[in-house]
Amino acid sequence: MTKILIVDDDQQIAELIEVYLKNEGYVTDKASDGMEAFQMFEHTAFDLIILDIMMPNMDGLEFCKKVRKNSQIPILMVSAKAEDMDKIIGLMTGADDYIIKPFNPLELTARVKALLRRANYKQKENDEDVIHVGLIDIDKQSHTVSVEGKEIKLTAREFEILYLLAKHRGRVFSSEEIFERVWNEPGEGSNQTVMVHISNLRDKLESAIPGETIIHTVWGVGYKIEK
Repeated sequence: MTKILIVDDDQQIAELIEVYLKNEGYVTDKASDGMEAFQMFEHTAFDLIILDIMMPNMDGLEFCKKVRKNSQIPILMVSAKAEDMDKIIGLMTGADDYIIKPFNPLELTARVKALLRRANYKQKENDEDVIHVGLIDIDKQSHTVSVEGKEIKLTAREFEILYLLAKHRGRVFSSEEIFERVWNEPGEGSNQTVMVHISNLRDKLESAIPGETIIHTVWGVGYKIEK
């Protein structure tokens, strides 16, 4: 389930974008300024951000800079600023694409799809890499986890949960988000299932590395692996 964050202080435009994206099957959240959006971004795993520039509290350029410190999530800037220099500044700040208001909603959805295709292609390339978390090596290609060469036997679900958290270190994932990404089903009512898998995964990791906590619980929010 692809989740997109729409950041715009113009409620009508945000709702218009939301309608077209939902018609394409995307899940959406909305924020009315950069400050609110960044708080949401820190606690929710989004796949793409649609970002206005001119907003109160924190504008789109400042928000983009903060996101780019730790994430390469695709960002599509949507702005009434039509000058070439405005586009250049937006792209140099970290945006992946730039569309001018007023825009054709069909063009916007086409650009969203193009950005997601590119991001998915890069992700598939990166999926072949080994992720290192302390002494733990997580190999996506061979679907194995090892500590100093000794393999830890995980179930397929446990591996996918560990890989998800490790790939997005520092990001908190709720039980619902983990379920949606690992099971590829709606996450409503999935808390107990995820909690059991996390508990079993922790036991196996802590048996391999005694005294070290790999997966941290953020109470009331979800789970993460520290950076």
